[in-house]
Amino acid sequence: MDFDTNIQHLKLAYWTILMTAGPILIVALAVGLVIGILQAATSINEATLSFVPKLGIVILAMAISSSFMLTQLTDYFAFVFDTIATMN
Repeated sequence: MDFDTNIQHLKLAYWTILMTAGPILIVALAVGLVIGILQAATSINEATLSFVPKLGIVILAMAISSSFMLTQLTDYFAFVFDTIATMN
């Protein structure tokens, strides 16, 4: 494999990571920001108040997007295994 092919494979790997982990991280960031603003506005500094809702919503987001993430990962690994099979 030449350098350009390796760069394309790495680009595809990073894009797959971004597409699978990105939505979950965006949800966690948004929920954390909203909870942080609510805690700052109400002066309630309870650790479980920020952790439990974020955990529940992130798990819900993972459940909703699990089909999409599994499809993305399956397509990527099928491509990787096909590439390995065609190598000399």
